[in-house]
Amino acid sequence: MEVNDPNIRRMERRSFLTLSAGLIAAIAFGSIPDLGRAGETQFPEGRCGGDKNMGKRVLITYASKYGSTGGVADAIGKELCGKGLAADVALIGNAGDLGLYQGVVVGSAIYMGKWMPEATDFVKKNRDILRRMPVAYFLVCITLSQPTEKNRAEVLSYMEPIMRAVPEIRPLGIGTFAGALDYNKLSWLNKRILKAKGAPEGDFRDWNSIRTWAQEPVYARFAG
Repeated sequence: MEVNDPNIRRMERRSFLTLSAGLIAAIAFGSIPDLGRAGETQFPEGRCGGDKNMGKRVLITYASKYGSTGGVADAIGKELCGKGLAADVALIGNAGDLGLYQGVVVGSAIYMGKWMPEATDFVKKNRDILRRMPVAYFLVCITLSQPTEKNRAEVLSYMEPIMRAVPEIRPLGIGTFAGALDYNKLSWLNKRILKAKGAPEGDFRDWNSIRTWAQEPVYARFAG
């Protein structure tokens, strides 16, 4: 989308110049940064409910870049287990046979203004089976560290491409959650980009909100 506001243009230009100057200076002084290296990141996966639970089994699968979305997925899984469902939490790339489940929750971090490609591809690839079972979507975005109505509307609009791409899947709910940002986990380049944009550092995940969403609409409609 084209930006016509001259003030925003100046801010973006300053951010670009600041980032470029830092990179050039690092190279000039022989300190070429590792543009891809990031700190250790945890991506939770697991199962709760076990074989003793003969009721419904739900998959919570997610795409994450720096790990905070995994924490959200794990919290959703634990809440569903606490309500009596069996739940598996898995990265998108590790999700197993969807035929084993009676419901699926698909989530992703928002990166560059949209779901991560692997989450979108997962829904498209599995559209035939997903449209025949209860499905819920969620997203995690640092923009919601400031949960204004404007920010909520903007973040929710990031789901429009997937809703248009796979209209036959009608999610029972779309959860929108703030994420966490730890600059120590970022690559040198991503750190400079996010700092230039003024992205706040910290953990802004609202665990009560996440657990509440896992109960309603997810549990209430999956277990019905």
